[in-house]
Amino acid sequence: MKLSRLFTCAVSSLLIPVGASAAVPKVVADIAPIQSLVSQVMTGVGSPELLVQSGASPHTYSLSPSEAESLQQADVVFWVGEPLTPWLEGSLENLSGDADVVELLEVPGTTTYAFRKGATFESHEHHGEHEGEEHHNDEQHDDEHNGEAHHDTAGEEHHHHHDGLDPHAWLDPVNGKVWLDAIAGALSQEDPEHAAVYARNAEAGKKKIDAVMADVQATIDELGAQQFIVFHDAYQYFEKRFGIAAAGAISIGDASKPSPARIDEIRGLVSDLKVSCVFTEPQYNPGIVRSVFGDTGVNTSAVIDPLGSDLTVGADLYPELLTSIAGSLRSCFGGGA
Repeated sequence: MKLSRLFTCAVSSLLIPVGASAAVPKVVADIAPIQSLVSQVMTGVGSPELLVQSGASPHTYSLSPSEAESLQQADVVFWVGEPLTPWLEGSLENLSGDADVVELLEVPGTTTYAFRKGATFESHEHHGEHEGEEHHNDEQHDDEHNGEAHHDTAGEEHHHHHDGLDPHAWLDPVNGKVWLDAIAGALSQEDPEHAAVYARNAEAGKKKIDAVMADVQATIDELGAQQFIVFHDAYQYFEKRFGIAAAGAISIGDASKPSPARIDEIRGLVSDLKVSCVFTEPQYNPGIVRSVFGDTGVNTSAVIDPLGSDLTVGADLYPELLTSIAGSLRSCFGGGA
């Protein structure tokens, strides 16, 4: 019996893939774009679990028992931060007390913006040479200057100071590159054995993002000035990085139900600016868009998605997400698929 067990163990060890290790950490990421970035860094080593499943809104989500168990077993958790998933903060404290929890909005060098106020954005765009200016390690959050960028310093008490912060920061691919390095660093601390792999993968991921950014910029440049409205204010990071601006949003940044006054303001904007596209999102009922704008002649069939719900979860999702947003804009404005 003892020899039989030894033989079984020897055979089992031969079946373990080359490069696999019992020390590989259990990793959880909150949303698909973050899971994609982590997957890029972990390529050849392991695969992170996704917490908020594709097609669901991260603003309001209820963990399943299996998802709660994943948090409880995690060695490292990557999440955007409390402004995106306020419900997750308590779960992390209760279930992931022993894990290394990395809040990406707090990573030094991350460009962040305050939410834009009001249903229309035109007054917050085109601020001249200061528009989109980056302030590395700037302690001034200046939320009263909507749309102004700032960078959080590391190690400071920002935990309860996210009011007014737009959390959709992954839609700036420069943030994606910053986060690849942060992800590689956190994983290397947890798993030094694979530190060289993580660093190499992060560098490869940044090069891929650079290539996608060039393609997306070319697409946006071809579109020229266009007037469009988004379902909720989730895209200013993409807009500011690539030089395109939505005229307004039906709902505020957390995608809560718009007020009648806000709807009236948006309808007026469609007429005044001759808006050609109003984008829906797969996470939300498109009926509200059609009911509000169905008689205005504006295109309400276009879809734009900040999470990549129709993309395959994994390492390729993040660059494909950026490409798909540019493609949605081009398609709606008559430039083809």
